[in-house]
Amino acid sequence: MKLPSPPLLLITDRKQAQAPLEDILAASFAAGCRWASLREKDLPREEQIALARRLLIVARDWDALLTLHGNPTLAQDARLDGVHLPAGANSSVAREMLGADALIGISLHSQEEAEKLDPALVDYAIAGPAFATASKPEYGRVLGMLGIGKISEATSVPIIAIGGITPGAVAEMRVAGAVGVAVMGGVMRAQDAAREVESLIEALAPSF
Repeated sequence: MKLPSPPLLLITDRKQAQAPLEDILAASFAAGCRWASLREKDLPREEQIALARRLLIVARDWDALLTLHGNPTLAQDARLDGVHLPAGANSSVAREMLGADALIGISLHSQEEAEKLDPALVDYAIAGPAFATASKPEYGRVLGMLGIGKISEATSVPIIAIGGITPGAVAEMRVAGAVGVAVMGGVMRAQDAAREVESLIEALAPSF
């Protein structure tokens, strides 16, 4: 499946959010974002599905995609557009379950993991942390431009950079080979989510 345009993924975190997730997504979509992923893994299954269905209504108002960070079965039950899998997950099972039209991605942190990706099973991979990030300080070793570059060169699967992404960092990630970026805390914590998204899209503009 072709990645949304612009190649900007907004990941939710209600614990950092300065407003209800519905409002943040609506503002972000209005600013031009066309892809969000629900990442609220601590919620019970039924609460995740209920929240996903509320956010899906918002996404559909803007012709945007909504995916889920987590279990493909849950994404299927919530009737979302796809799933983002944790590093090491079985992407074959997810593809078989969700079908050819689903947007399926996976997290990775190294060149070795990138070399094992199958472009027939995953549409993109999120690589990080690109930079130090306040959202997940325990995330792991910072990859920087060099690490993102090695990962991008190791696979034909499109790479989305994550971790400490600011509008000023977007150009570096593009030079390193990432096709796009993913953000969480920078938008969730922003007093003006729309303006933050606009700045990221402006930075991405030369690439799409």
